[in-house]
Amino acid sequence: MDKMTSDCPYPGCFFCVMKEGNPGKRRTGILKFFRELPSQDDDGQVLPISGLWNTAMAHPNDPEFIDLGIFECMAALIWKGLKNRRWLSHDQNIYIPYYAAHIIGSYTMNLEEFAESAVHAGVIPPLVELLRGRLTWVEQRVAVRALGHLATYASTFPAVASHGEVLELAIQLASSSLEIVYSHFYQYVDRRLSYHCDLLTRGMGVEMESRKAEEWASQLQCWSLQLINCFAFKPDFLPDICKPEFLVKLPGMWGGLVNENSPAGIGLLRTICQHKLGRGPVASCPGIVEALCNIARSSDDWQYMAIDCLLWLLQDPSTCQKVIDKAVPALIDLADISTLGDHKKLGDSIVSVIQEAVQSQGTVRNSISIRTKEQIDELLSSRQRLKWEKNTPKEDLHIKQAAALVVKLEGNSLFSSGNIAGAAAKYSEALTLCPLKSKKERVVLYSNRSQCHLLLQQPLAAISDATCIMPTQSS
Repeated sequence: MDKMTSDCPYPGCFFCVMKEGNPGKRRTGILKFFRELPSQDDDGQVLPISGLWNTAMAHPNDPEFIDLGIFECMAALIWKGLKNRRWLSHDQNIYIPYYAAHIIGSYTMNLEEFAESAVHAGVIPPLVELLRGRLTWVEQRVAVRALGHLATYASTFPAVASHGEVLELAIQLASSSLEIVYSHFYQYVDRRLSYHCDLLTRGMGVEMESRKAEEWASQLQCWSLQLINCFAFKPDFLPDICKPEFLVKLPGMWGGLVNENSPAGIGLLRTICQHKLGRGPVASCPGIVEALCNIARSSDDWQYMAIDCLLWLLQDPSTCQKVIDKAVPALIDLADISTLGDHKKLGDSIVSVIQEAVQSQGTVRNSISIRTKEQIDELLSSRQRLKWEKNTPKEDLHIKQAAALVVKLEGNSLFSSGNIAGAAAKYSEALTLCPLKSKKERVVLYSNRSQCHLLLQQPLAAISDATCIMPTQSS
């Protein structure tokens, strides 16, 4: 390609091509640039690639470069970097595979037709090589992102899945991404690759580099989980995913502050629990069920995902008995919630599932603990009480609310005098009197009793009461 301007330092400069005023010539110039770039060894190639990356990030739905062969060009550049280490180490070419994989990921994240073009252009094999760690964790991060986008679409998933090692590699990355980044970058300041430092913070100092590396480690994990999640929707892959040593780690994999939109580990667990083949292994790991209960009773944005998992486990006759003693107490604490995100009448759904779980098979009722039975009976009794209150005159409810207030004040007095157990008993008595629809008053009583449980070193009871006053409740 001829040099477009006399003052341009690089022959065939892409930016000069882009300045061409004639649309036909501009298109021809771009097409020629994409075709010739992988075979050129001139200096300065990273500049147009970084420019293309900025364009891809800003305009991922623009088809112009797709039609002119950008995917073929990026795939060829990745292969060149993998096969020709002399070229890769020359000038600033070390950056090119990273930017090339990022460009592929950006152009395939929104439109299936772009993803199909990318697959036809042969991007998957070089991305898989990056995923295998042929370069560094930085390239792995953008490769798993691109493959995750390609696996999202029905038409391109088979092309990703045909590379059998992709799922295994993604599982390994999700499990060890934090350790990988720590051992290969964070731990050794003096041995950090300079181009990694430049990509992370452009010379803003060790502290910023370290902080950014932690963010990228979290992203590497989240994007790996996203890729695994695409496989988890296909039952054939669940046996490979649902291995105990991997499942037990999922509750601890979270998006973090920089990935707040990622459902991370709990999102993958939700996908797994939607299928019978996934529910069995999950139910067989008590630690996972306990973690789901904790997340269900949290105020995390993905609380509803844990609730979904517990409900599906209870509804499945093959897993119900394994989880009922752990799941039911957690769900009972949430039975007063009416709306949570897109879930309407959530409390009613929880009560219905618990009733069905107990009534559908007699053996379940005989296998659960006495405490769980008592909690179920209390739940069903409160539902009957709610129906009774709907038909009770308001005057009578006001009287009961006033009586509850008197008992609460007695509890406050006992608490102030140091009689914590007596105060807890009074708050319990007040809760039996206070109408269920008097939510503000009941929140105070639960809060007071939760404090008593903490002081009495009864953490589970304190958590239960604290769950009952979560802000997710709505009337």
